[in-house]
Amino acid sequence: MLYKSLLLSGAGLLFNFFDCFINALDLRNHSYSNNLFMNCCKKAAQAVALAIGLLAFVQLHAQSSSGWNNLISGNSLKGWKKVGGSGLFNIENGVIVGTSVADSVNTFLITEKEYGDFILELDVMIESAESNSGIQTRSHFNTPDHPRRVYGRQMEIDPSARKWAGGIYDEERRGWIYPLQLNPAAQSAFIVGKFNHVKIECIGNEMKTWINHIPAASLVDTLDSKGFIGLQVHAAGDVETPGKKVYFKNIRIKTSGLQKENFPAAIYTVNNIPNSLSVAEKQHGWSLLFDGQSSKGWVSAKADHFPEQGWKIQDGVLQVLSSEGKEAANGGDIVTEKMYRAFDLSFDFMLTPGANSGVKYFVTLQEKSNGSAIGLEYQLLDDVLHPDAKLGINGNRTLASLYDLIPSSKERRILHPVGSWNTGRIVVYPNNHVEHYLNGIKVLEYERTSEELAALISKSKYSIWPNFGQAEQGHILLQDHGNTVSFRSIKLREL
Repeated sequence: MLYKSLLLSGAGLLFNFFDCFINALDLRNHSYSNNLFMNCCKKAAQAVALAIGLLAFVQLHAQSSSGWNNLISGNSLKGWKKVGGSGLFNIENGVIVGTSVADSVNTFLITEKEYGDFILELDVMIESAESNSGIQTRSHFNTPDHPRRVYGRQMEIDPSARKWAGGIYDEERRGWIYPLQLNPAAQSAFIVGKFNHVKIECIGNEMKTWINHIPAASLVDTLDSKGFIGLQVHAAGDVETPGKKVYFKNIRIKTSGLQKENFPAAIYTVNNIPNSLSVAEKQHGWSLLFDGQSSKGWVSAKADHFPEQGWKIQDGVLQVLSSEGKEAANGGDIVTEKMYRAFDLSFDFMLTPGANSGVKYFVTLQEKSNGSAIGLEYQLLDDVLHPDAKLGINGNRTLASLYDLIPSSKERRILHPVGSWNTGRIVVYPNNHVEHYLNGIKVLEYERTSEELAALISKSKYSIWPNFGQAEQGHILLQDHGNTVSFRSIKLREL
């Protein structure tokens, strides 16, 4: 009723304007007193001013009542400040324009206020696919560990050939957390040269992003419960790239009455809380294969119980112990009690210097091998110190490769150093298409029942095993190759 009354008042004022304006014209046409003419014009102008002010008040009050607040007011940057590099920010007709300059690090326009839980919406445009930008969330500036630098989680605006706009990057800290190869369906959502609608949801430990209403990235992370929001002008790499512009408008935020928006089940969630599943992951069919406390669900590959030695469970970590590199000579391999046909498997692993291990799938245990059980293998290896990296063909025994068959294609910059956690992922689709990922990057893919794979098998160490890798279902296996390797956050969704 309040809005209706205010709107009717505004309409009345506008009607008053038109009435006064018509009277003024009538007085002018009939050559009446100039004073009467001017008085009518003044009344018309006053009516316009009052109507505009009243309608603006109605709009502001309605927005505030719904929980949304604008972060831009007219052509003012009040509430924002520039930090970091020497890139430029100005505002034109309510649009923030960022411009890159030569010889500058990343520059940010950040909110003076910090935010915890929120939903942020805005429109973003980049003129060229050669440009890059981002939106900082719960971020920080100029702390002892990051002097004069902005750091924190960023929703990436990356319209380059890799099409990672909408992914999540940890500025000046951990690097890529959610490369958009994890969600190919969103890679074409961002369009260069036009305004794109962006939505970022940060509620509790969860962060989600959307580009033009298409779900992009899903993250569960414990770092940064609050911080500022920032708009990025990317560093100019050389003298040919300065002058690139990025545009931001319609920036609004909601901090109360928040409701999480669910993502489709097919979109993978990066969950950085060890051995846990979010509510959404559970709803979408994910289950933990290791609960962080016990050997439940796992047995020896050569017995009906978990090994009595050679493996240790402590502090949320499942660890195979060293036996000086002797394959399956201590506790031996362990396998899941259950068998799987098509699945999405994710696991964290930590190598020790010179370590060798593997995660195998479609393991049937029907082969009577002397060492490790037989199956398709996601190779785990210290490529620098272990000699196996130089054996095989074209690197097909290196980290994340399909061992002895297909080499992984990976850039060194995606690797986390030996002694730190990395994340592996194996996806086997119902049509037998298979993908290997390392830290969110797809490093190989193949067709499990193809003639191409059969030809590779015929030239490999597996040629002696009939129908190798062709079982309809099999166990998941963690390998004991005689080196200390740790596992955690082993989760699986059946497809």
